[in-house]
Amino acid sequence: MKRTIINPVIKDIATFVQTAKDSNSKVSELEILLMPGGGNTLHYHKTYSETFIAVDGDLGLKLKDGVKVLKPGETYTVAPMQLHAFFNPTSRRIKFAIKIEPGHEGFENSLRILYGLAADGLTNKKSIPKNLTHTALLINMSDMNAPGFLTWIFPLLRWIAKGAKARREEQRLIQQYC
Repeated sequence: MKRTIINPVIKDIATFVQTAKDSNSKVSELEILLMPGGGNTLHYHKTYSETFIAVDGDLGLKLKDGVKVLKPGETYTVAPMQLHAFFNPTSRRIKFAIKIEPGHEGFENSLRILYGLAADGLTNKKSIPKNLTHTALLINMSDMNAPGFLTWIFPLLRWIAKGAKARREEQRLIQQYC
């Protein structure tokens, strides 16, 4: 299994430093190279915390209470159920680390699948899967939840993911990209 994956659409590079399998599910650790303007949307996880570590360059975090910018060497832990998003506030590529506790194989697989779908031209220019079933599976697999209006469509996405799992679509994506 490849330790470093590249998303050719948004140009991010993720390296798995330690996987859930490596650590007996204690931790998942990654290093991310994030392009200027890169990041994700506000979300939360129910089953794991995320610790963000700025390594090279400033790392922005959107939190319920506002924005926090980590300088190299600084860390911030987002507890389960806490809204958050990360972003690159600079005009250059930055490097940061993520530590997920407990380790989460579904998160790891969802990232591998997402980057693989991007490489195969199956995502849009923001690297969101074009196929709603793929989106539903990745959201479910990674324990991602969203606030506001999106909260109302998550039950539908979970239902779509459940059907896709029954049709072995999740397993097919894991076999193809993981």
